[in-house]
Amino acid sequence: MKKLTAIVLTAAMCMGLAAPAMADIKVAFSQIGQESDWRTANTDSINGTIEAHEGWELVYDDAQQKQENQIKALRNFITQGVDYILFTGVVSTGWEEVLAEVNEAEIPLILVDRLPDCIDDIDYVAAFGGDFVEEGRRQVAWAGEYLKSVGRDSEDVNVVIMEGTTGASAQTGRTEGNLAAMEEYPFLKLVGQQTGNFTRAEGQAVMESWLKSIDKIDVLIAQNDDMALGAIDAIKAAGLVPGKDIIIVGCDSVKAAFEAIVAGEMNATIECTPLYGPFVESCIESLEAGEEMSKEVIHPEEGVYDMDGGIDLGTVVSVKAADVIDERVY
Repeated sequence: MKKLTAIVLTAAMCMGLAAPAMADIKVAFSQIGQESDWRTANTDSINGTIEAHEGWELVYDDAQQKQENQIKALRNFITQGVDYILFTGVVSTGWEEVLAEVNEAEIPLILVDRLPDCIDDIDYVAAFGGDFVEEGRRQVAWAGEYLKSVGRDSEDVNVVIMEGTTGASAQTGRTEGNLAAMEEYPFLKLVGQQTGNFTRAEGQAVMESWLKSIDKIDVLIAQNDDMALGAIDAIKAAGLVPGKDIIIVGCDSVKAAFEAIVAGEMNATIECTPLYGPFVESCIESLEAGEEMSKEVIHPEEGVYDMDGGIDLGTVVSVKAADVIDERVY
């Protein structure tokens, strides 16, 4: 019996050596905060995908819109010895030192959404995010083409641009696209330009200020839907009809914007998908398999959604929001 027990124990030890448990992969994610519905959906998509993946552990940090918090988080990730770092910068500048430390620690860096301006001077394994310049161009182009379709291109149309967080790559890119497209529609006249920090509360406050200081506003270009929704509250409080007295074009295409369009209070939204989870999963799986990713920034295919559909922007034709609202998952 003793000899049989020894044989069984030896066999069990050999089996354990032959089939070790798979080592966990620690994936750290430095997120900028939760300033909008889009950001919440982005966080849920990435975190949910990592947490659901067998053998992966999520290390998450919410920076609450502060760069100093993100820098501290990145250094904590290095100290913890994580296997991958996902990074979205609250602003574009000021990352050279800490990202160089990530490189020195030889931790693969995956850039998601907003990209740092030092991207050419750091090592990263992949980058994924929206084409912010094109999104900004589409916002103004939609307004210009729509106004032409209803015969208003023969009049001066006053436009205000509500920008996102100053210095964020989404803000700088969309502003670049907004202003470049304005030159293509000379009947559009810029009469106001100010940040609303991508939040609904500040969008409402900025719109309230504009309505008191600007004699006539025909079009609002809001660089995200949350600011547009805040502006709608201000417009209604001023006794005006949003979507009619003031044409409103948002960006991100969150479901709340679709609901506002269907209700007639918003006119269009330009898509910037927050659903990055599948990309992150595919990227890490490829890297784990020894494959190399392209250093080119990968842009997802994105649409334009409005009241009636059919507005041709050259690169895309708008789709009626009411026809696809039930498909929105964020």
